[in-house]
Amino acid sequence: MSHYKLIDIGLNLTNRQFNHDREQVIKQAVSMGVETMIVTGTSLEQSQQAQQLALLYPGILYATAGIHPHDASSFCPQSIPSLAHLLKQTNVRAVGECGLDFNRNYSTPAEQLYCFEVQLELAVEFQLPVFLHQRDAHSDFMRLIKKYRSGLVDAVAHCFTGDQRELEAYLNEDLYIGITGWLCDERRGQALQQCVHLIPDNRLMIETDAPYLFPRDLKLGVDDLLTGKKKNKRKRNEPQYLPHILQRLAGYRDMGEAQLAQLTVQNSRRFFSIAE
Repeated sequence: MSHYKLIDIGLNLTNRQFNHDREQVIKQAVSMGVETMIVTGTSLEQSQQAQQLALLYPGILYATAGIHPHDASSFCPQSIPSLAHLLKQTNVRAVGECGLDFNRNYSTPAEQLYCFEVQLELAVEFQLPVFLHQRDAHSDFMRLIKKYRSGLVDAVAHCFTGDQRELEAYLNEDLYIGITGWLCDERRGQALQQCVHLIPDNRLMIETDAPYLFPRDLKLGVDDLLTGKKKNKRKRNEPQYLPHILQRLAGYRDMGEAQLAQLTVQNSRRFFSIAE
């Protein structure tokens, strides 16, 4: 059990990978000190499910409501009232996950740009923070952030995986930075490992993005008791592993875990307007 109280600012608890044991996953996380979790909305349907799930666990779960760039093609003018209704719910604490992803282009860049800008406008209108996604779209992303930043109450670069140049651009716009188990990846996480010490204490938050991004350096013991060998199956990430991300992040920032836990919780409470 973790000695620290933690907040997981982003996990996909409505994902079907949790359909058979969602309650157990939540209880296990709480037992590990992850006392508060923000369930990410990625489409209108998923956002509605996230909001309804959060109703079942008041004070433990909160939700975001938004449309991920992968789902931007589903967004149309008729979507706006539905999203606005969700944003009025008291347990919905941010707009998103929204942003741009030109890496896979599941939706066209034009669809993504329209969908993202409408959500930034809603965030300004409702004075809610934004939960942001960006991949291979830095210049267009920054253009829109700069256009709306003065009207936004707050914004977090969710699951930041970039390098120092990208980090400094975000920090110049006073964005919060969300760190995931990407930090624990010896193949892809090196640029991030080298720059996380530059994030100001008051702009840092942590998240699992479960069921995705299982921390590669987290050893869960032997999987196959008969052979003693680890199975090569892909592991599902869970919010209970957030203390491991905290531990690794504390090492790269050369600070104590207790201090890091305290400041990430303070930042998360401030960002999502969560009372103690």
